[in-house]
Amino acid sequence: MFLTIGTTPAVQRVMVFRKLTLDAVNRAVTTLDGVAGKAINVAKVLQVLGENPVAAGFYGGPRGEIVRGAMESLGITLEFVHVAAPTRQCITVIDESTGMHTELVEESRAVEPAAYEELFTNIQRHASIRVAIMSGTITPGGPVDFYARCIRWADQIGAMTIVDAQGAVLMEALKARPGLVKPNRQELAATVGYALNTEDQLRAAMRTVAELGAQRVVITAGSAPTMAFDGRNFWKIGSPKITAVNPIGSGDAFTAGCASRLGRGDDLGEACRWGAACGTANALTWMAGEIHPADVTRLAKDVSVECLP
Repeated sequence: MFLTIGTTPAVQRVMVFRKLTLDAVNRAVTTLDGVAGKAINVAKVLQVLGENPVAAGFYGGPRGEIVRGAMESLGITLEFVHVAAPTRQCITVIDESTGMHTELVEESRAVEPAAYEELFTNIQRHASIRVAIMSGTITPGGPVDFYARCIRWADQIGAMTIVDAQGAVLMEALKARPGLVKPNRQELAATVGYALNTEDQLRAAMRTVAELGAQRVVITAGSAPTMAFDGRNFWKIGSPKITAVNPIGSGDAFTAGCASRLGRGDDLGEACRWGAACGTANALTWMAGEIHPADVTRLAKDVSVECLP
């Protein structure tokens, strides 16, 4: 069983325009509504992969009910805590004339401190999980050590831990020695405090993160190759070339695919093959986290995995 933890879910709208013109009236040719947020996307992909996830987080207001109802309709077990703050909405704007994808993100709102204690109590009911995945930002003013607490609890029950975060939340999580961290390249640069313009700089930053506590490090970079490090070996993972429909959420799909295979005993390089296949499959669909299994199987054959010297 997999547990996905994230405190900032969202109602998601995707709007597609033939050509987007700023400072003008634009009429969408396609509009789709769904649910997202990093942990939500991970849970949706894990469900497609047959991993029976439990999703834990906060929900509030009418949009929170939409998120809860959508996840339940997918058959995903929930450990959601109701809070006063309304669940946010995010909008993806796609311009077909340029292939540009723009994400309009509503920031989450602060929740009452007691909500975090309730969420942590609820999480601890799932002592049979094999993998705990913590994704995304903490609500404003929330405890930056929340993921670290979750990691320490997961260690006590023998579960693998994966963290997809950045900044202070990631730095606190590293103190608890997570099994794997998976920020993207931009998030890693923000965390270590310097630009990562070359592969050597990237590998040095990954080693730094490992020295700070990460047992494995995976750094995605959009359509560019992913880099992975297990404390001994580096891998470079190349995704298949596609024409993306909507790449938003592909990093989350990567996390889910990688977690699924690590949970089955694959080494990091092979797990990243399936992560890359899931991330690419996600980019072929309009809504984040709603991949097709046949796409994953097909794409995995075209992912390159190179162990670096």
